[in-house]
This record gives sequence, C-alpha cells and structure tokens, in this order.
Amino acid sequence: MTTPLISIFCRWPTPGEAKTRLIPGFGAEGAAAIYTKLLAHTVEVAKASGIAFELRVSGAPPEQFREALGEDLQVVDQGGGDLTDKLSRVPAPAIVIGSDCPGLTPAILVAARDTLLTDPMVIGPASDGGYYLLGYNQPADFAFTDMEWSTDSVFAETLKRFVAQGIRPAVLPELSDVDTAADLEDWPEFLP
Repeated sequence: MTTPLISIFCRWPTPGEAKTRLIPGFGAEGAAAIYTKLLAHTVEVAKASGIAFELRVSGAPPEQFREALGEDLQVVDQGGGDLTDKLSRVPAPAIVIGSDCPGLTPAILVAARDTLLTDPMVIGPASDGGYYLLGYNQPADFAFTDMEWSTDSVFAETLKRFVAQGIRPAVLPELSDVDTAADLEDWPEFLP
C-alpha cells in the first residue's frame, strides 16, 4: 500500500486576505502575522512527523513559499475554482490538512497515516463543527462536492457521506482551529 502524502492547504499571508475573521480583533497586519506563525507551525509539525508532505498554495507563486518556508519543500499551486475543486485535485491516498490548527502534533499525523494502513478513511473533527484533517485511500470527491463549507455541519455531513459509501470513519481526537480572537486564548504564542 502506498503511504499517503500530506497536503497542507495554505495561502500567502497577505494582510487583509489571510485569516480575515481575525481582523476585527487584531487588524489586517496582526491577522496576517498570526497566520504566518500558524503556517510555520504546520510545516514544522509535518517535517517532524517524518511523513512526506506538500504545500498546496494560493495567493503567491510556489517560489515565494519556498523562499519563506524552505527551498526543499514540495509546493504545488492549488489551481482555480472553489474549495471543492481544489480538494478534488488531491490524489489518493492523501491526508489533507489546513494550516490553522495550533494543536496539531507530529503524533496526530503519524496516527492518521497508521490508521490508513487498516482503515479506508480517517477524520479529525474541529471544535467548530468542521474538520482539521481528512485522510483517505481512495478518491473522495463525493466528500467535497456541493459541500456547504465554513459551517458547523461540515464534519457531520462528511461522516454521513462516507457512511453512505459503506465506509466506517476512523475519528481522531477533536482539536480547535483558529478562526476568531477567542480561539487564540489557549495559544498566546501565536499572538502577533
């Protein structure tokens, strides 16, 4: 069985475009600074896991991400379209994560990879009703098509879609991602 590649979805931390829901609390520059720290943390966690990974990027050319985060990184443009289109381009087997989950650890990524040795899919629920990680061994376009993203029902709807395919989901521990100022209360090291 092929080991899944981790695909980290991220955007360039342009003030006013990155983590826009943090702008009311921290301003455009502050929100971008927070996201810069979160992205660097995600890359470090992926490196420490020992699992091969790539950055799936938007907002700047791949070279700009390599200059900022490491020339040795595998960086791929996300391409056009909405989130459904972008996620659907990731080939299986895959572990897809975002870049705004301060509680993510190498152990969680290793657990996701190891789970995919015996299970067809694995998901990490986020405390806001979404998910911070989705791993799958077979194409999972059905999990993305016509999804109402950024709602508190994404996790439940994703589970329902896998179950409808006859796939029993393996579930990782719940973590929080950072969308609002309140989400940073437990993570002062990410403050600007």
